[in-house]
Amino acid sequence: MSGSFTKKQLNAWRKRLEDQIAELDALDSMTKESRKPVELDQTTQGRLSRMDALQVQAMQEATADRRRSEKARALAALERMKTGDFGYCVSCDEDIPAKRLDHDPAVPTCVDCA
Repeated sequence: MSGSFTKKQLNAWRKRLEDQIAELDALDSMTKESRKPVELDQTTQGRLSRMDALQVQAMQEATADRRRSEKARALAALERMKTGDFGYCVSCDEDIPAKRLDHDPAVPTCVDCA
């Protein structure tokens, strides 16, 4: 079993991770349209409108990158739960305190290694 955590704690953290992944997927699909390539045809829109659209697209891509990173962290934490490594620091193999996991169940390291 992972660390010295109760089944109730592990189930709560698993649910939070699964909910986080579902939310990130939903947000990603909602912003898909704003991340599409910007039309560069000057006959359909002016230069400033295109620049504005390019800026919005770049910001949405950066946000999508952060969401992908958060999703990867959550998926890695779920994988650690499956293998029994959840609750142990991936750097030093020491226990991660429950309070730290309560704050962010996807956290892979203890405070000292962070």
